[in-house]
Amino acid sequence: NLLGSPALDRAAFAAASRGTILGLSLTVQAPMGEYDNTKLINLGTNRWSFKPEVGVSVPVGRWFLDAYAGAWFFTDNDEFYPGEVSRHQDPITTLQAHAGYTFRWRGWIAFDATWYGGGSSTSDDGPPSERLSNSGLGATLAIPITARQSLKIGASTGASARVGSDFDSVAVAWQMLWFDRAPKPQP
Repeated sequence: NLLGSPALDRAAFAAASRGTILGLSLTVQAPMGEYDNTKLINLGTNRWSFKPEVGVSVPVGRWFLDAYAGAWFFTDNDEFYPGEVSRHQDPITTLQAHAGYTFRWRGWIAFDATWYGGGSSTSDDGPPSERLSNSGLGATLAIPITARQSLKIGASTGASARVGSDFDSVAVAWQMLWFDRAPKPQP
């Protein structure tokens, strides 16, 4: 975090006042997973990927408003199918926005929007593939059942997909709190 909440233990976190948080992150994906350059479809990509991202979270009453902007950068795969081809992919830009509301009865609801675009690829000096431009919308509701259990229901949909994945999903989860709320006294 560049601004806002530092790392805190459980007791300090529970007592901390809410304020604006500004943070940076870096995601790195190593070229792992099974890769066979004689196969067109592989589990691995045989390249490194890096995603720097900046995010901000602002509390407004019982609401939290979050926004994130980042970009995926890829190294070239110099052993793309059928084995001697060099595959290059342009960066993919990502934008996310989230709004979450916490109810007095400990439940919460969140609304999410995501967009990503770019990422056209070329193999050797061939023509580039189409650029990605996709967006999605989602919502999640968490309902406390007991002091240690809650039910979470979520749904999301691909709002628009020019190239890439279009989807609809529904999820239901039962959550359990596995640790005590207050630290136990030390003997």
